[in-house]
Amino acid sequence: MSAVKTSKKTNLKKAEILADYALAIESREDSLIGRKEVFMGKAKFGIFGDGKELAQIAAAKFFQNGDWRSGYYRDQTFVMAIGQVTSQQFFAQLYAHTDVAAEPASAGRMMNGHFGTRSINAKGEWRTLTDIKNSSSDISPTAAQMPRLIGLGWASKLYRNNPNLKDFKDFSINGNEVAFGTIGNASTSEGHFFEAMNAAGVLQIPMVMSVWDDGYGISVPQKYHTTKESISKALAGFQRTENQAGIEIFTVKGWDYPALVETYRKAVKLAREEHIPCLVHVEELTQPQGHSTSGSHERYKPKDRLEWEKGHDCLLKMRKWMEEEGIATPAELDALEKEARAKAKKARENAWKDYMSEIKEDLNQAIELIGKAALTSNNNKILQQIKNDLKSSLNALKADIAKAVRKSLRYLTDNDSEEKKRLQNWLKEKQEKYRDEYNSHLYSQSAESPLNTEAVAPVFGEDSKLVDGREVVQACFDALFERDPRVIAFGEDVGRIGDVNQGFAGLQEKYGEIRITDTGIRELTIIGQGIGASLRGLRPIAEIQYLDYLIYALQTLSDDLASLHYRMKGGQKAPLIIRTRGHRLEGVWHSGSPMGMIINSLRGIHVLVPRNMTQAAGFYNTLMDSDDPALIIESLNGYRLKEKMPQNIGEIKVPLGIPETLREGTDITLVTYGSMCRIVMDAAQQLSEFDISCEIIDVQTLLPFDRNKDIVESLKKTNKIAFIDEDVPGGASAFMMQNVLERDGGFFHLDSKPITITAQEHRPAYGTDGDYFSKPSTEDVFEKIYALMHEINPERYKAIL
Repeated sequence: MSAVKTSKKTNLKKAEILADYALAIESREDSLIGRKEVFMGKAKFGIFGDGKELAQIAAAKFFQNGDWRSGYYRDQTFVMAIGQVTSQQFFAQLYAHTDVAAEPASAGRMMNGHFGTRSINAKGEWRTLTDIKNSSSDISPTAAQMPRLIGLGWASKLYRNNPNLKDFKDFSINGNEVAFGTIGNASTSEGHFFEAMNAAGVLQIPMVMSVWDDGYGISVPQKYHTTKESISKALAGFQRTENQAGIEIFTVKGWDYPALVETYRKAVKLAREEHIPCLVHVEELTQPQGHSTSGSHERYKPKDRLEWEKGHDCLLKMRKWMEEEGIATPAELDALEKEARAKAKKARENAWKDYMSEIKEDLNQAIELIGKAALTSNNNKILQQIKNDLKSSLNALKADIAKAVRKSLRYLTDNDSEEKKRLQNWLKEKQEKYRDEYNSHLYSQSAESPLNTEAVAPVFGEDSKLVDGREVVQACFDALFERDPRVIAFGEDVGRIGDVNQGFAGLQEKYGEIRITDTGIRELTIIGQGIGASLRGLRPIAEIQYLDYLIYALQTLSDDLASLHYRMKGGQKAPLIIRTRGHRLEGVWHSGSPMGMIINSLRGIHVLVPRNMTQAAGFYNTLMDSDDPALIIESLNGYRLKEKMPQNIGEIKVPLGIPETLREGTDITLVTYGSMCRIVMDAAQQLSEFDISCEIIDVQTLLPFDRNKDIVESLKKTNKIAFIDEDVPGGASAFMMQNVLERDGGFFHLDSKPITITAQEHRPAYGTDGDYFSKPSTEDVFEKIYALMHEINPERYKAIL
């Protein structure tokens, strides 16, 4: 462990030192002003980086083009220091300005302090990432930046050690890029942090992890958070030695400017040149305004602590140091501070003016249109009141304007005037604009969207062999790895043995451990590896061994990956493929099918549910030619079922959101997916012996779901429908029903009640009998469909039970 001691000496020139101090003062002023803006009602919430300015400036000095940051919401000074955020942009985000030019980090979609650089242009095409300083998009959940940090650093290792990636210079120059992570001391208590630090030590990636330690986590002091009240001491066992790889650990005081600069110089040099992960524990930081605008830290910090913080404010300490060393006179520093504060105030004024200008224009238009419509209505008095209330509102927002217009139209229902039509048209125009501002870009809108992919059917010849399903998917992966050196795969047991079901069998030997590799049992950072690597232009396949284990990584998938493209309004993309297998196997934790949980928490990630390995191969090919993330859930019991090997295994493509009719029928439509397709097909064959004709539709993908409304076309013919899956009642079956009957209007074509056939509410019991009595069987499907037909025609279909 390296402790850089207090040092008054520095090799930095006066101009650079003063520029750093000016930026620190400006950032502090941004924090002070920001808090006031919230209390004045101009912004919803504020969280700031005051007290962390010097450490962030020191770290940013060694941040180069091509490097990546994965940090959190107190890093405003860091991103300002690397030139990726201005004070005006900082305030634009505080106000939630939806203009991406004014607020490039999120176009007003995220609360303040959440930063990210735009890796792709307006067309969704990659920028040259080695020409810019990069920041992955921040999220609020504590320590949630840690998983992707592993992938960002790991990508440099891959670019350096795989000679076939040397030409991808838009993404890396010989793997020289460092991943900079930041976190607060209290958040190091999260499992994300410990799992990530362990992974970093195992992988030996170029990472510099900074812990901003101000002694508290909101109101809770350090003694409740960390063993030995010090994360560097708690992680001492991770410290590398002469004989064993590990992590280099540094400790430094957050108010000691020269020592901070020297610490980061050493840490970044180690990471960049030798790919040694480093932890920089920055101690004795302060939090002058407390945690956030939600309350004052005077409520929970004792007086002696508050006094200590005043004396150890990093800005006061730096000023004192500069005066003692003769770097600048008090008069010079006073003038510099005045100028920096004025710059922050001007930035706030400009940001507020720009933010309000468009809103004021909409406000004036709405007031005028409501007023004119009122003159043509019998409800003139009510409408005038709505107009006046809107006119008198202080700092009216878009929501206030939309509410007033929509309320006004309620009182114009009996009016057919031109003024009413103008008000309606104005609202429609604005709603379309607001949809773009607030609801767009959940998925890719680029030319590479997987929704643009056309189907390429498998081709079979007379000599096409009948093989195990696992051989089909293995042949697909072989073709993918042969075609694109950016393709990588990793997960538990993926490398040496080729995964537990042999989908990658023999491929590590063929393509090398650098491309197909094993990992530890750490689902959270397996997903993080994939997110970070895909942010850096690679095409990862991250394997989660069983669908049940996806729950370990659900938070990262939901909060980070699924929301990425949306929360930046298309500013970043991470086309990660998550491969797993699920549905039927054995027991409580190896045969789950929690599809409702998945589709309701992973909007923003495509969810694909192939019934066999040929369909799975088609999905992998589709996704590798596109730029959206996706989860592919292969059927656990399909790997040893026989399938014909397609002659064009590397070219077949299955489009997303397009169901396939597996069996035509006239009496009832059965909608299902995955492993249930075989059971439903078996039941349909048995039902046909009793003169019940079933049309079977495999939805193939749940997200997106039936884009062309094909299921409704079947329902128009049969007028009866059942939704069948292995999830619990009210899970994915309810999702499918809602889409078909409500979204697509299928309700109007029903002659009988729609039904669902699902698993029991509990998890599946162990063994063949446990499976049979826990999940839908052929007999369950037969009897429920037969019972439905009995209700319709009891004379023809006599009761069984």
